[in-house]
Amino acid sequence: MVENLSGSNTIRDVARLAAVSVATVSRVINQNTPVSPEVEIRVRAAMQELHYFPKAAARNLSNQNTHTIGFILDDMNGGFMGPMLSGIESMAAEQGYHLLIASTGFVDGNQDFPLPLGPHNTDGLLIYANSIPEEKIQALHEIGFPIVLIHRTPPNEMKIPSVTIENKQASEDIVTHLIEVHQRKRIVLLRGPQDEEDSHWREAGYRQAHLRHQLPVFEELVCPGEFNRDVAFQSICKLIEQGIEFDAVFSGDDEAAVGVLKAFRQHGIHCPEDVSLVGFDDQNIATCLFPQLTTIYAPTLDVGRVAATELIKILNGQEPESLSLLQTQMIIRESCGC
Repeated sequence: MVENLSGSNTIRDVARLAAVSVATVSRVINQNTPVSPEVEIRVRAAMQELHYFPKAAARNLSNQNTHTIGFILDDMNGGFMGPMLSGIESMAAEQGYHLLIASTGFVDGNQDFPLPLGPHNTDGLLIYANSIPEEKIQALHEIGFPIVLIHRTPPNEMKIPSVTIENKQASEDIVTHLIEVHQRKRIVLLRGPQDEEDSHWREAGYRQAHLRHQLPVFEELVCPGEFNRDVAFQSICKLIEQGIEFDAVFSGDDEAAVGVLKAFRQHGIHCPEDVSLVGFDDQNIATCLFPQLTTIYAPTLDVGRVAATELIKILNGQEPESLSLLQTQMIIRESCGC
């Protein structure tokens, strides 16, 4: 049973005030079994009123350390996650930790679904982008469970360490390259997922490059990409079939660029002679495409290693960096026209 070592109130007091069982309070704390939103709100209100916030050290007295860290992500498809997983796994192994990985992509928006990883089976969690709802991050934070966020900032200004990359300036630079070097004026943006911060900053960089060069952003050229080759393929095909003119594509990421090139081939468009193409991430596939892809190198493996390092700092009682912002770099190849 988990008790609050820093105060006089106990889990029993919380249960009594919330009019639920001790087991229900434990489920809310550990996030290992679903409870109704109404019950969870009532329990958390009681915890706040009684100033009952069990810390990780308190849980360890009852559960013992697992010497395991968890990584929750929303999708294991595509080539993006491989380097990040390698970075996390290598650092965890160096520090004597096992790694558990879980995907929430199958949950399909069900916020009541219990977390597959958490206090019940790990010592701390790495959480990728929007793989779990903000409310569950807040719940983990409130009970003092060690977490580090990857490619997202903490919700509600919570003091949670975050590891990400520089997106905005890199996106502005690569779109500027299309404008200045290749005289492109009608540049498609394939947006990433609307709820991901990487997507937001890449679009901001795209728009800033246009503003700086006093070029209009043609909103009909801002289309879904979702960091997904099939969505990108469909968006480019739709533009072509509607007769909307464009002379370059910023695909948002390299995975989407694969779909762009497929659409070009299907419609007899030559890259880069007819239309330039640039991506983001510099995945392994970038040099295997024809033409080879001009893109932004993102240190994805290092993101994984740094995130694991910061989490292990917390587990060792050390102070983590509040924000680790890793730098990116433009990689010039053939697809832009160089």
